[in-house]
Amino acid sequence: MPVNPELYFDWAATAIPDQDILEAALKKSLDAWGNPSSLHSAGKEAKKVLEESREKCAKILGAKSSQIYFTSGGTESDHIPLLSILNRPEKGNIAVSSIEHPALREMAEELKKCSIETRLIPSDKNGFVTSQAVLDSVDEKTLFVSVMAVNNETGAIQPIKEIAQALVQKYAGKRKPRFHVDCVQALGKIPIDFLGLEGVDSAAFSAHKICGPRGIGILYLKKEEEIFLRGGGQESGIRSGTENLFGAIAFSECLERHAFIPGQENERLENQKKWAWDFIKELTQIKGCKTIPDSRSLEEKQKDFSPWVIQASFEKIPGQVMLRALDAKGICVSTGSACSSKKASRPILEAMGVPASQRESSVRFSFGPKTTLEGMKKLLEGVKEVCAAFN
Repeated sequence: MPVNPELYFDWAATAIPDQDILEAALKKSLDAWGNPSSLHSAGKEAKKVLEESREKCAKILGAKSSQIYFTSGGTESDHIPLLSILNRPEKGNIAVSSIEHPALREMAEELKKCSIETRLIPSDKNGFVTSQAVLDSVDEKTLFVSVMAVNNETGAIQPIKEIAQALVQKYAGKRKPRFHVDCVQALGKIPIDFLGLEGVDSAAFSAHKICGPRGIGILYLKKEEEIFLRGGGQESGIRSGTENLFGAIAFSECLERHAFIPGQENERLENQKKWAWDFIKELTQIKGCKTIPDSRSLEEKQKDFSPWVIQASFEKIPGQVMLRALDAKGICVSTGSACSSKKASRPILEAMGVPASQRESSVRFSFGPKTTLEGMKKLLEGVKEVCAAFN
C-alpha cells in the first residue's frame, strides 16, 4: 500500500523524490545519450549538459564549477578525500568526530590496517563537537580532520566556521590537516555558507536527501588533490567512471528548488522552525518522553539544532516497538540512521553519554519539504496513542 507523504517522517533516511524533476531530467539525459568523454557530436552534447548542471550546482552552493565533482553519493564523497591521505609520503594520524556518519567513522577505523592512527574527537553530552575538542585531538602529524555539519540523528548543528578558523590559527605557517565536512544532512535543511571559507578543504553532498535520485552525490574540493582511487580519469581525474548524466541534471534542479541560500529569508524554513518547536513542546508533555539531548527541549537552544530532525525516547517502550506501532497506523519513523538500522549499537548516542535504556527506547522523527503542519499533528496523536497503550 502506498505511503501517504503527509505521514512520512523519515526524511533523514531518504527524501520523497520530486517526480517532475526526475522525469524531466530523465528525458533530457535520454536526448543527450552520448558518453560525455567522447569527442564526437553526441559526446559533446552530453558534455555540454553535464557542465551546465555542474555550473548550476556550483552557483547555488557558492563555489566555482571547477570545485564541484559528481560522485555516486555521500559515502563516496566522504571516502575520496579521506582515502587521499594514503598518497601522502609521511605517516600520520586522522581525527574524526565521534558523531560522524558510518561512511567516515567506520572507514577511518579501517585505515588502522594501513598503519594510520585514528582519533575520535569527543562530543559533549548535547551532541556538539567544539573547536577546542578538535584542537585537543590534533597535532603536527594530523593529516585529516572531519566533522559533519548537521548530525543525522540529533540534528545538532556543528560549529564548522569556528572549527575551520581554529585549525587555520593553530597551523599558521605550518602544514594544516585537510578539514572535511559531511554536509549530507545540512543541504536543504540549513543555509550552507562555509564553502570557500579558509580552512574548509572538502565537503560531501547527496541528492536523495533533497528529493533527488539515489546514486548521485557531489564532492566539493577547494583545490585539486592527488586522489587514491584511479580509473578512466573522468571528473578531472578526481572521480573516475562514466558520468551519471541523469543524476547530475536532477541534482542541479533539486538544488535550485530546495537549497536554502544564505542571507535570504525562506518561509518554509521559518515555518518548520515553528512547527518543530510546537511539536517538541507537545511531545515532552507525554509521560516518560524525553528529547535527546535534553537541551533540545529548551526554547533558547532551538537555534543550535536543525528543525528537520528530532530525537526522543519513550520510557519502557523500545524504539523498534514504537516504530512498528506507528507503522501499523501508516506513519513512518525510524530508530536512527538508515545506514546503521541493522546494527544493535547506537554509536552517536553512546558518544553523547546517553544511557543504554534511553538509547534503546529512542526514535528519530525527521521532516522534509512535503511535511505539513497537519501531518505533524497526526504524528503527535499517533505517538500519544501508542504511549497510552503502554501506560
